[in-house]
Amino acid sequence: MEYLRSGDTLVIWKLDRLGRTTKQLIELSHDLKERGISLQIITLGVDTSTPAGKLFFAIMAGLAEMEAETIRERTQAGLQAARARGRKGGRPPLDKSKCEMALLLYDSQKYTIKEITEQTRVSKAKLYQVLKNKNA
Repeated sequence: MEYLRSGDTLVIWKLDRLGRTTKQLIELSHDLKERGISLQIITLGVDTSTPAGKLFFAIMAGLAEMEAETIRERTQAGLQAARARGRKGGRPPLDKSKCEMALLLYDSQKYTIKEITEQTRVSKAKLYQVLKNKNA
């Protein structure tokens, strides 16, 4: 954005790559206009250097925000419905015996991290987390 100069055209693939809210998109559009920079959105065929392009951009910005809000609402409704059915979500807790075995193998200093994770099915991230908690 800092590199753009008057007379340049900012070309993007999709509108949602530029901003999340209508307000953000319109503010960016005004900023680009003040700097003499036009905007082209390839998937929409929009060019804000024309009056029709400016109108279309404003309409599409509003629709993009509405779509994002709709997705957010549906996700929240789905999570609430799952909770109402007794679902907790997230990963299942890891078997403590697997973590203990991974720690024993690690402390033996005979195995690489890769070998330990393959033998115990404890992820590398989880192993490091357990090691960190052990040493804390």
